[in-house]
Amino acid sequence: MIFKGVGDGRPYPDHGLGCPSDWAQLAPRMILLEDLITTRAELDLRALLAEDSTFYGDIFCHVVQWHGEYYLEDGLHRALRAALHGRPAVHGRVLNLD
Repeated sequence: MIFKGVGDGRPYPDHGLGCPSDWAQLAPRMILLEDLITTRAELDLRALLAEDSTFYGDIFCHVVQWHGEYYLEDGLHRALRAALHGRPAVHGRVLNLD
């Protein structure tokens, strides 16, 4: 299994970080894929296979820590590409709501 769980929605409260510059205030760190719970159950295969999929966005995944769990809010395609390349972890910005 790649992720700890596959969710469909955000179980945590609204955190108010809406734009990339808000997330940029958080330093990236390594996060194991097996610790992540996705907030999306579906993906776009074209986006997964696109060479420039992170060209206009943050190169780091956005993760929310809530009640001791790590929820992958943004970066599902990046995380899956990492898994397909055999990498057990990704770099992500973690917002701690605990």
